[in-house]
Amino acid sequence: MHKVFGATLLAATLALGGCNSDDNDDSKEDERRAEVPNIEAATGGAGQAALAADLQFAMDSVGYSEQEFILSGTAVSYLPKGGQSLGTDGQWDVEKNDSAAYVTRAVVYQPLDAEAFNGTVIVEWMNVTSGSDSSPVWTYTHNELIREGYALISLSAQAAGVASTKTMDPERYANLLHPGDNYSYDIFSQAGQAVRDHADVLLNGLQPKRVLAAGESQSAYRLVSYANAVHPLVTVYDGYLLQSRLANAAPLATADDVSGSTEIRSDLGVPVLMFQSETDVNEVTRQADTSTYRLWEVAGTAHFDVYGGGIGLIDTGDEEGAVLALEALLDPPSTVFGFINCDKPINAGPMSFVLSAAVHALNEWVTTGTPPASAEILQATDFTLYSPGYARDAQGNALGGIRTPFVDVPLAALSGTGNTGGEGFCLLFGTTEPLRAGELDTLYPTQQAFVTAWTTATEAAVDRGHIRPVDGQALIDAAARVQILP
Repeated sequence: MHKVFGATLLAATLALGGCNSDDNDDSKEDERRAEVPNIEAATGGAGQAALAADLQFAMDSVGYSEQEFILSGTAVSYLPKGGQSLGTDGQWDVEKNDSAAYVTRAVVYQPLDAEAFNGTVIVEWMNVTSGSDSSPVWTYTHNELIREGYALISLSAQAAGVASTKTMDPERYANLLHPGDNYSYDIFSQAGQAVRDHADVLLNGLQPKRVLAAGESQSAYRLVSYANAVHPLVTVYDGYLLQSRLANAAPLATADDVSGSTEIRSDLGVPVLMFQSETDVNEVTRQADTSTYRLWEVAGTAHFDVYGGGIGLIDTGDEEGAVLALEALLDPPSTVFGFINCDKPINAGPMSFVLSAAVHALNEWVTTGTPPASAEILQATDFTLYSPGYARDAQGNALGGIRTPFVDVPLAALSGTGNTGGEGFCLLFGTTEPLRAGELDTLYPTQQAFVTAWTTATEAAVDRGHIRPVDGQALIDAAARVQILP
Protein backbone atom coordinates (compact mmCIF):
# COMPACT_ATOMS: atom_id res chain seq x y z
CA MET A 1 0.00 0.00 0.00
CA HIS A 2 1.36 3.42 -0.96
CA LYS A 3 0.67 6.67 0.77
CA VAL A 4 -1.64 9.05 -1.11
CA PHE A 5 -0.64 12.68 -0.80
CA GLY A 6 -4.17 14.10 -0.83
CA ALA A 7 -3.31 17.74 -1.39
CA THR A 8 -1.45 16.90 -4.57
CA LEU A 9 -3.94 14.55 -6.21
CA LEU A 10 -5.49 17.22 -8.39
CA ALA A 11 -3.63 16.21 -11.52
CA ALA A 12 -4.04 12.43 -11.46
CA THR A 13 -3.29 13.29 -15.23
CA LEU A 14 3.80 9.06 -24.81
CA ALA A 15 5.76 11.31 -26.92
CA LEU A 16 7.27 8.71 -29.04
CA GLY A 17 9.85 9.10 -31.67
CA GLY A 18 11.85 6.50 -33.45
CA CYS A 19 14.78 5.51 -35.53
CA ASN A 20 14.72 6.39 -39.20
CA SER A 21 14.77 3.02 -40.92
CA ASP A 22 16.04 4.51 -44.17
CA ASP A 23 19.28 5.76 -42.63
CA ASN A 24 21.97 3.10 -42.17
CA ASP A 25 24.89 5.44 -41.63
CA ASP A 26 26.29 4.44 -38.23
CA SER A 27 28.06 7.76 -37.72
CA LYS A 28 24.85 9.69 -38.33
CA GLU A 29 23.02 7.28 -36.02
CA ASP A 30 25.55 8.01 -33.27
CA GLU A 31 25.05 11.74 -33.78
CA ARG A 32 21.34 11.31 -33.10
CA ARG A 33 21.75 9.37 -29.86
CA ALA A 34 20.84 11.07 -26.63
CA GLU A 35 23.28 11.13 -23.73
CA VAL A 36 22.83 8.37 -21.15
CA PRO A 37 22.39 9.41 -17.52
CA ASN A 38 23.95 7.86 -14.48
CA ILE A 39 21.51 5.46 -12.78
CA GLU A 40 21.25 4.27 -9.20
CA ALA A 41 18.49 2.79 -7.10
CA ALA A 42 16.64 5.24 -4.86
CA THR A 43 16.99 4.37 -1.18
CA GLY A 44 16.27 5.74 2.27
CA GLY A 45 13.57 7.99 3.61
CA ALA A 46 10.11 6.46 3.64
CA GLY A 47 11.38 3.61 1.52
CA GLN A 48 8.95 4.15 -1.35
CA ALA A 49 8.33 6.51 -4.24
CA ALA A 50 6.60 9.77 -3.34
CA LEU A 51 3.82 10.38 -5.84
CA ALA A 52 0.72 12.56 -5.93
CA ALA A 53 -1.37 9.45 -6.55
CA ASP A 54 -0.18 5.85 -6.67
CA LEU A 55 -2.24 2.71 -7.08
CA GLN A 56 -3.59 1.56 -3.75
CA PHE A 57 -2.71 -2.11 -3.95
CA ALA A 58 0.54 -4.00 -3.81
CA MET A 59 2.15 -4.41 -7.22
CA ASP A 60 3.15 -8.01 -6.52
CA SER A 61 -0.53 -8.88 -6.05
CA VAL A 62 -0.97 -8.37 -9.82
CA GLY A 63 2.39 -9.83 -10.83
CA TYR A 64 4.28 -6.54 -11.09
CA SER A 65 7.08 -4.75 -9.31
CA GLU A 66 7.67 -1.07 -8.58
CA GLN A 67 11.18 0.32 -8.23
CA GLU A 68 12.51 3.86 -8.13
CA PHE A 69 15.78 5.07 -9.62
CA ILE A 70 17.79 8.28 -9.44
CA LEU A 71 18.94 9.57 -12.85
CA SER A 72 21.66 12.20 -13.10
CA GLY A 73 23.72 13.86 -15.78
CA THR A 74 24.04 17.01 -17.84
CA ALA A 75 21.13 18.16 -20.00
CA VAL A 76 21.01 20.72 -22.78
CA SER A 77 18.35 23.26 -23.69
CA TYR A 78 17.28 24.14 -27.23
CA LEU A 79 16.73 27.34 -29.19
CA PRO A 80 15.29 27.99 -32.65
CA LYS A 81 18.15 27.74 -35.11
CA GLY A 82 19.41 31.09 -36.31
CA GLY A 83 16.78 32.95 -34.31
CA GLN A 84 14.06 31.91 -36.75
CA SER A 85 10.44 31.71 -35.71
CA LEU A 86 8.85 28.36 -34.93
CA GLY A 87 5.92 27.86 -37.28
CA THR A 88 2.46 26.56 -36.52
CA ASP A 89 3.01 23.57 -38.84
CA GLY A 90 5.48 22.04 -36.38
CA GLN A 91 8.33 22.01 -38.90
CA TRP A 92 10.79 23.30 -36.34
CA ASP A 93 14.54 23.54 -36.73
CA VAL A 94 16.35 23.92 -33.42
CA GLU A 95 19.85 23.70 -32.07
CA LYS A 96 21.43 22.96 -28.72
CA ASN A 97 21.89 25.93 -26.45
CA ASP A 98 23.45 25.77 -22.98
CA SER A 99 23.78 22.85 -20.56
CA ALA A 100 23.24 22.24 -16.86
CA ALA A 101 23.50 19.43 -14.34
CA TYR A 102 20.38 17.62 -13.18
CA VAL A 103 19.36 14.86 -10.76
CA THR A 104 15.85 13.46 -11.09
CA ARG A 105 13.94 10.25 -10.43
CA ALA A 106 12.03 7.61 -12.37
CA VAL A 107 9.56 5.02 -11.08
CA VAL A 108 9.59 1.74 -13.00
CA TYR A 109 6.66 -0.68 -13.15
CA GLN A 110 7.34 -4.02 -14.83
CA PRO A 111 6.26 -7.68 -14.87
CA LEU A 112 7.81 -9.91 -12.23
CA ASP A 113 7.88 -12.74 -14.77
CA ALA A 114 10.29 -11.89 -17.59
CA GLU A 115 8.32 -14.13 -19.96
CA ALA A 116 5.25 -11.93 -19.45
CA PHE A 117 7.06 -8.84 -20.83
CA ASN A 118 5.69 -7.89 -24.26
CA GLY A 119 8.79 -5.93 -25.27
CA THR A 120 7.25 -2.45 -25.03
CA VAL A 121 8.37 0.20 -22.56
CA ILE A 122 6.32 3.36 -22.10
CA VAL A 123 8.02 6.42 -20.67
CA GLU A 124 5.41 8.72 -19.16
CA TRP A 125 6.20 12.40 -18.74
CA MET A 126 4.68 12.87 -15.30
CA ASN A 127 2.08 15.60 -14.95
CA VAL A 128 2.75 18.54 -12.61
CA THR A 129 -0.44 20.56 -12.98
CA SER A 130 -1.06 20.28 -9.23
CA GLY A 131 2.55 21.19 -8.47
CA SER A 132 3.46 17.55 -7.81
CA ASP A 133 4.17 14.46 -9.90
CA SER A 134 1.33 12.18 -10.97
CA SER A 135 1.08 9.47 -13.64
CA PRO A 136 -2.40 9.62 -15.17
CA VAL A 137 -1.54 7.35 -18.10
CA TRP A 138 -0.53 4.67 -15.61
CA THR A 139 -3.62 5.31 -13.46
CA TYR A 140 -6.05 5.12 -16.38
CA THR A 141 -4.49 2.23 -18.31
CA HIS A 142 -2.71 0.06 -15.74
CA ASN A 143 -5.11 -2.86 -16.24
CA GLU A 144 -4.27 -3.04 -19.94
CA LEU A 145 -0.56 -2.57 -19.29
CA ILE A 146 -0.41 -5.26 -16.62
CA ARG A 147 -2.41 -7.92 -18.45
CA GLU A 148 -0.43 -7.38 -21.68
CA GLY A 149 2.99 -7.19 -20.01
CA TYR A 150 4.17 -3.64 -20.68
CA ALA A 151 6.77 -1.83 -18.63
CA LEU A 152 6.02 1.78 -17.73
CA ILE A 153 8.44 4.39 -16.44
CA SER A 154 7.05 7.47 -14.70
CA LEU A 155 9.64 10.23 -15.12
CA SER A 156 10.01 13.46 -13.15
CA ALA A 157 10.85 15.59 -16.15
CA GLN A 158 9.98 19.04 -14.82
CA ALA A 159 11.23 21.35 -12.11
CA ALA A 160 7.92 21.58 -10.22
CA GLY A 161 7.74 17.82 -9.82
CA VAL A 162 11.30 17.58 -8.57
CA ALA A 163 10.82 20.43 -6.10
CA SER A 164 7.63 18.93 -4.69
CA THR A 165 9.17 15.47 -4.47
CA LYS A 166 11.98 16.84 -2.33
CA THR A 167 9.48 18.27 0.14
CA MET A 168 7.55 14.99 0.34
CA ASP A 169 10.60 13.05 1.50
CA PRO A 170 13.61 15.33 2.14
CA GLU A 171 15.83 12.43 3.19
CA ARG A 172 15.19 10.17 0.21
CA TYR A 173 15.42 12.98 -2.34
CA ALA A 174 18.02 15.26 -0.80
CA ASN A 175 20.20 15.23 -3.92
CA LEU A 176 17.51 15.93 -6.53
CA LEU A 177 18.34 18.94 -8.69
CA HIS A 178 16.46 20.44 -11.61
CA PRO A 179 17.92 23.39 -13.57
CA GLY A 180 14.58 24.41 -15.10
CA ASP A 181 12.04 23.27 -17.66
CA ASN A 182 14.18 24.43 -20.59
CA TYR A 183 16.19 21.26 -19.91
CA SER A 184 13.18 18.96 -19.49
CA TYR A 185 13.22 17.92 -23.15
CA ASP A 186 16.75 16.53 -23.02
CA ILE A 187 16.08 14.90 -19.66
CA PHE A 188 13.19 13.08 -21.32
CA SER A 189 15.46 11.99 -24.17
CA GLN A 190 18.09 10.72 -21.77
CA ALA A 191 15.56 8.66 -19.84
CA GLY A 192 14.47 6.95 -23.06
CA GLN A 193 18.07 6.36 -24.08
CA ALA A 194 18.72 4.78 -20.68
CA VAL A 195 15.94 2.27 -21.39
CA ARG A 196 17.69 1.27 -24.60
CA ASP A 197 21.26 1.26 -23.26
CA HIS A 198 20.82 0.21 -19.63
CA ALA A 199 17.84 -2.11 -19.50
CA ASP A 200 20.02 -4.38 -17.38
CA VAL A 201 19.66 -1.78 -14.60
CA LEU A 202 16.37 0.02 -15.23
CA LEU A 203 14.41 -3.09 -16.26
CA ASN A 204 16.26 -5.74 -14.30
CA GLY A 205 17.49 -7.28 -17.52
CA LEU A 206 14.30 -7.22 -19.59
CA GLN A 207 15.09 -6.56 -23.25
CA PRO A 208 12.96 -3.77 -24.75
CA LYS A 209 11.96 -3.93 -28.40
CA ARG A 210 9.99 -0.68 -28.49
CA VAL A 211 10.18 2.50 -26.42
CA LEU A 212 7.07 4.67 -26.48
CA ALA A 213 6.36 7.96 -24.76
CA ALA A 214 3.13 9.24 -23.26
CA GLY A 215 1.79 12.32 -21.54
CA GLU A 216 -1.53 13.81 -20.50
CA SER A 217 -2.69 17.43 -20.45
CA GLN A 218 0.20 19.69 -19.45
CA SER A 219 2.62 16.86 -20.24
CA ALA A 220 1.11 16.37 -23.71
CA TYR A 221 1.51 20.12 -24.25
CA ARG A 222 5.24 19.75 -23.64
CA LEU A 223 5.51 16.57 -25.70
CA VAL A 224 4.13 18.41 -28.72
CA SER A 225 7.21 20.64 -28.54
CA TYR A 226 9.42 17.63 -27.89
CA ALA A 227 8.11 15.88 -30.99
CA ASN A 228 8.45 18.92 -33.23
CA ALA A 229 11.83 20.11 -31.96
CA VAL A 230 13.81 17.27 -30.41
CA HIS A 231 12.56 14.10 -32.05
CA PRO A 232 14.31 14.89 -35.38
CA LEU A 233 17.62 15.22 -33.49
CA VAL A 234 17.61 11.96 -31.52
CA THR A 235 16.50 8.39 -32.15
CA VAL A 236 14.91 7.61 -28.82
CA TYR A 237 11.16 7.01 -29.12
CA ASP A 238 9.12 4.90 -31.51
CA GLY A 239 5.68 6.55 -31.21
CA TYR A 240 3.60 9.10 -29.32
CA LEU A 241 0.44 8.87 -27.24
CA LEU A 242 -0.71 12.42 -26.56
CA GLN A 243 -3.73 12.71 -24.29
CA SER A 244 -5.80 15.86 -23.76
CA ARG A 245 -3.45 18.35 -25.39
CA LEU A 246 -3.96 22.08 -25.76
CA ALA A 247 -3.85 23.69 -29.18
CA ASN A 248 -0.66 25.55 -28.27
CA ALA A 249 2.79 24.03 -27.80
CA ALA A 250 5.07 24.61 -24.82
CA PRO A 251 7.99 27.04 -25.00
CA LEU A 252 11.49 25.72 -25.54
CA ALA A 253 13.55 28.35 -23.76
CA THR A 254 11.64 31.63 -23.64
CA ALA A 255 7.96 32.41 -23.23
CA ASP A 256 7.67 33.84 -26.73
CA ASP A 257 9.68 31.37 -28.82
CA VAL A 258 6.45 29.42 -29.49
CA SER A 259 3.25 31.27 -30.23
CA GLY A 260 -0.17 30.24 -31.42
CA SER A 261 -1.68 26.85 -32.22
CA THR A 262 0.80 24.22 -33.35
CA GLU A 263 0.29 21.00 -35.31
CA ILE A 264 2.42 17.89 -35.04
CA ARG A 265 5.00 18.03 -37.80
CA SER A 266 3.93 15.93 -40.77
CA ASP A 267 7.39 14.43 -41.35
CA LEU A 268 7.85 13.01 -37.86
CA GLY A 269 8.12 9.51 -39.31
CA VAL A 270 6.66 7.61 -36.33
CA PRO A 271 3.07 7.02 -35.20
CA VAL A 272 1.19 9.64 -33.19
CA LEU A 273 -2.16 8.82 -31.58
CA MET A 274 -3.95 11.94 -30.32
CA PHE A 275 -6.58 11.21 -27.65
CA GLN A 276 -8.98 14.08 -26.90
CA SER A 277 -11.81 14.19 -24.39
CA GLU A 278 -14.80 16.48 -24.88
CA THR A 279 -13.09 19.05 -22.66
CA ASP A 280 -10.03 19.21 -24.90
CA VAL A 281 -11.24 19.24 -28.50
CA ASN A 282 -9.72 22.02 -30.57
CA GLU A 283 -9.24 22.81 -34.24
CA VAL A 284 -5.49 22.32 -34.46
CA THR A 285 -5.56 18.66 -33.37
CA ARG A 286 -7.94 18.01 -36.24
CA GLN A 287 -5.11 17.85 -38.73
CA ALA A 288 -5.89 15.17 -41.28
CA ASP A 289 -5.20 11.52 -40.50
CA THR A 290 -2.11 10.27 -42.29
CA SER A 291 0.03 7.15 -42.31
CA THR A 292 1.51 8.39 -39.01
CA TYR A 293 -1.30 10.40 -37.36
CA ARG A 294 -4.61 9.36 -35.85
CA LEU A 295 -7.10 11.41 -33.86
CA TRP A 296 -9.49 9.88 -31.33
CA GLU A 297 -12.20 12.20 -29.98
CA VAL A 298 -14.28 10.31 -27.44
CA ALA A 299 -17.92 11.07 -26.70
CA GLY A 300 -18.93 11.31 -23.05
CA THR A 301 -15.45 11.95 -21.66
CA ALA A 302 -13.83 14.73 -19.64
CA HIS A 303 -10.27 15.89 -19.06
CA PHE A 304 -10.46 14.23 -15.63
CA ASP A 305 -13.16 11.99 -14.20
CA VAL A 306 -14.47 9.63 -11.55
CA TYR A 307 -12.10 6.85 -12.57
CA GLY A 308 -8.99 9.01 -12.32
CA GLY A 309 -10.18 10.46 -9.03
CA GLY A 310 -10.78 7.21 -7.21
CA ILE A 311 -11.88 4.06 -9.03
CA GLY A 312 -8.60 3.77 -10.92
CA LEU A 313 -6.51 3.82 -7.75
CA ILE A 314 -8.16 0.64 -6.44
CA ASP A 315 -8.98 -1.19 -9.69
CA THR A 316 -7.03 -4.46 -9.79
CA GLY A 317 -8.57 -5.64 -13.06
CA ASP A 318 -10.93 -8.15 -11.44
CA GLU A 319 -14.07 -6.65 -13.09
CA GLU A 320 -15.04 -4.73 -9.95
CA GLY A 321 -13.79 -1.55 -11.62
CA ALA A 322 -16.40 -2.00 -14.35
CA VAL A 323 -19.14 -2.44 -11.74
CA LEU A 324 -18.04 0.74 -9.96
CA ALA A 325 -18.01 2.56 -13.31
CA LEU A 326 -21.66 1.67 -13.97
CA GLU A 327 -22.70 2.50 -10.43
CA ALA A 328 -21.08 5.92 -10.79
CA LEU A 329 -23.37 6.67 -13.73
CA LEU A 330 -26.35 6.25 -11.41
CA ASP A 331 -24.86 8.00 -8.37
CA PRO A 332 -21.88 10.16 -9.39
CA PRO A 333 -19.77 12.02 -6.81
CA SER A 334 -19.32 15.78 -6.81
CA THR A 335 -16.41 15.70 -4.36
CA VAL A 336 -13.03 14.47 -5.56
CA PHE A 337 -10.34 13.09 -3.24
CA GLY A 338 -12.41 14.21 -0.29
CA PHE A 339 -11.50 17.89 -0.55
CA ILE A 340 -12.23 19.19 -4.07
CA ASN A 341 -15.89 20.16 -4.03
CA CYS A 342 -17.50 20.71 -7.42
CA ASP A 343 -20.85 22.36 -7.94
CA LYS A 344 -22.13 19.39 -9.96
CA PRO A 345 -21.39 15.64 -10.05
CA ILE A 346 -18.26 15.02 -12.12
CA ASN A 347 -17.91 13.01 -15.31
CA ALA A 348 -18.22 9.23 -14.98
CA GLY A 349 -17.54 8.49 -18.64
CA PRO A 350 -15.63 5.80 -20.57
CA MET A 351 -12.17 7.39 -20.83
CA SER A 352 -10.25 4.64 -19.00
CA PHE A 353 -11.68 1.94 -21.25
CA VAL A 354 -11.03 3.77 -24.53
CA LEU A 355 -7.59 5.00 -23.45
CA SER A 356 -6.57 1.39 -22.77
CA ALA A 357 -7.64 0.58 -26.32
CA ALA A 358 -5.60 3.54 -27.56
CA VAL A 359 -2.46 2.16 -25.89
CA HIS A 360 -3.06 -1.18 -27.58
CA ALA A 361 -3.72 0.46 -30.96
CA LEU A 362 -0.54 2.52 -30.80
CA ASN A 363 1.56 -0.47 -29.79
CA GLU A 364 0.12 -2.56 -32.63
CA TRP A 365 0.77 0.31 -35.04
CA VAL A 366 4.41 0.61 -33.98
CA THR A 367 4.89 -3.15 -33.93
CA THR A 368 3.18 -4.13 -37.18
CA GLY A 369 3.02 -0.89 -39.15
CA THR A 370 -0.77 -1.11 -39.39
CA PRO A 371 -2.56 2.00 -38.12
CA PRO A 372 -5.97 1.91 -36.46
CA ALA A 373 -8.90 2.85 -38.65
CA SER A 374 -9.74 6.54 -38.76
CA ALA A 375 -12.39 7.46 -36.21
CA GLU A 376 -15.35 9.80 -36.47
CA ILE A 377 -14.87 13.21 -34.86
CA LEU A 378 -17.29 14.80 -32.42
CA GLN A 379 -19.92 17.16 -33.79
CA ALA A 380 -18.44 20.30 -32.27
CA THR A 381 -20.25 23.60 -32.60
CA ASP A 382 -17.45 25.76 -31.21
CA PHE A 383 -13.93 25.40 -29.78
CA THR A 384 -13.98 27.52 -26.64
CA LEU A 385 -10.97 26.65 -24.46
CA TYR A 386 -11.95 23.90 -21.98
CA SER A 387 -15.61 24.48 -22.83
CA PRO A 388 -16.27 23.57 -26.47
CA GLY A 389 -19.87 23.15 -27.59
CA TYR A 390 -21.42 20.03 -29.13
CA ALA A 391 -24.56 18.88 -30.87
CA ARG A 392 -26.26 16.51 -28.42
CA ASP A 393 -28.89 13.79 -28.55
CA ALA A 394 -32.20 13.65 -26.69
CA GLN A 395 -30.50 12.36 -23.54
CA GLY A 396 -27.86 15.12 -23.60
CA ASN A 397 -24.89 13.12 -24.88
CA ALA A 398 -22.59 14.45 -27.59
CA LEU A 399 -23.06 13.27 -31.16
CA GLY A 400 -20.23 11.85 -33.22
CA GLY A 401 -16.82 10.82 -31.98
CA ILE A 402 -15.83 7.40 -30.69
CA ARG A 403 -18.95 5.66 -29.39
CA THR A 404 -19.32 3.42 -26.36
CA PRO A 405 -22.28 1.99 -24.43
CA PHE A 406 -21.85 4.86 -21.94
CA VAL A 407 -23.39 7.22 -24.51
CA ASP A 408 -25.27 4.89 -26.85
CA VAL A 409 -27.11 3.04 -24.07
CA PRO A 410 -27.17 5.90 -21.59
CA LEU A 411 -27.78 5.86 -17.88
CA ALA A 412 -26.77 9.52 -17.65
CA ALA A 413 -26.00 12.59 -19.67
CA LEU A 414 -22.20 12.82 -19.77
CA SER A 415 -20.29 15.97 -20.62
CA GLY A 416 -16.70 17.15 -20.61
CA THR A 417 -17.82 20.69 -19.78
CA GLY A 418 -20.21 22.62 -17.58
CA ASN A 419 -18.83 22.14 -14.07
CA THR A 420 -17.57 24.81 -11.68
CA GLY A 421 -16.04 25.04 -8.22
CA GLY A 422 -12.96 23.41 -6.75
CA GLU A 423 -10.94 26.61 -7.18
CA GLY A 424 -11.24 26.23 -10.94
CA PHE A 425 -10.20 22.60 -11.23
CA CYS A 426 -13.80 21.40 -11.66
CA LEU A 427 -13.84 23.15 -15.03
CA LEU A 428 -11.83 20.14 -16.24
CA PHE A 429 -13.93 17.48 -14.53
CA GLY A 430 -17.08 17.61 -16.69
CA THR A 431 -20.48 16.51 -15.45
CA THR A 432 -22.72 13.49 -15.01
CA GLU A 433 -26.49 13.99 -14.85
CA PRO A 434 -28.22 10.65 -14.15
CA LEU A 435 -31.35 10.06 -16.17
CA ARG A 436 -34.57 10.25 -14.20
CA ALA A 437 -36.47 7.09 -13.33
CA GLY A 438 -39.15 7.85 -15.91
CA GLU A 439 -36.53 8.25 -18.65
CA LEU A 440 -34.90 4.95 -17.69
CA ASP A 441 -38.27 3.19 -17.70
CA THR A 442 -38.97 4.48 -21.20
CA LEU A 443 -35.57 3.49 -22.55
CA TYR A 444 -35.33 0.14 -20.75
CA PRO A 445 -38.69 -1.42 -19.79
CA THR A 446 -36.82 -4.24 -18.04
CA GLN A 447 -33.36 -4.91 -16.68
CA GLN A 448 -32.86 -7.46 -19.45
CA ALA A 449 -33.72 -4.87 -22.09
CA PHE A 450 -30.91 -2.71 -20.73
CA VAL A 451 -28.45 -5.61 -20.59
CA THR A 452 -29.25 -6.59 -24.17
CA ALA A 453 -28.81 -3.07 -25.52
CA TRP A 454 -25.64 -2.50 -23.46
CA THR A 455 -24.18 -5.79 -24.67
CA THR A 456 -24.83 -4.95 -28.32
CA ALA A 457 -23.24 -1.50 -28.02
CA THR A 458 -20.25 -2.87 -26.11
CA GLU A 459 -19.60 -5.58 -28.68
CA ALA A 460 -19.77 -2.97 -31.43
CA ALA A 461 -17.15 -0.82 -29.65
CA VAL A 462 -14.92 -3.88 -29.21
CA ASP A 463 -15.28 -4.73 -32.90
CA ARG A 464 -14.21 -1.18 -33.81
CA GLY A 465 -11.13 -1.50 -31.61
CA HIS A 466 -12.24 1.19 -29.17
CA ILE A 467 -12.69 -1.11 -26.17
CA ARG A 468 -10.43 -4.07 -25.42
CA PRO A 469 -12.20 -7.45 -25.48
CA VAL A 470 -11.48 -8.22 -21.82
CA ASP A 471 -12.83 -4.82 -20.80
CA GLY A 472 -15.85 -5.35 -23.00
CA GLN A 473 -16.66 -8.59 -21.23
CA ALA A 474 -16.22 -6.89 -17.85
CA LEU A 475 -18.65 -4.16 -18.87
CA ILE A 476 -21.19 -6.71 -20.12
CA ASP A 477 -20.91 -8.69 -16.89
CA ALA A 478 -21.28 -5.47 -14.87
CA ALA A 479 -24.51 -4.59 -16.69
CA ALA A 480 -26.02 -7.84 -15.45
CA ARG A 481 -24.95 -7.08 -11.87
CA VAL A 482 -25.91 -3.41 -11.52
CA GLN A 483 -29.63 -2.87 -10.99
CA ILE A 484 -30.57 0.20 -13.02
CA LEU A 485 -34.29 0.32 -12.23
CA PRO A 486 -35.77 0.99 -8.78
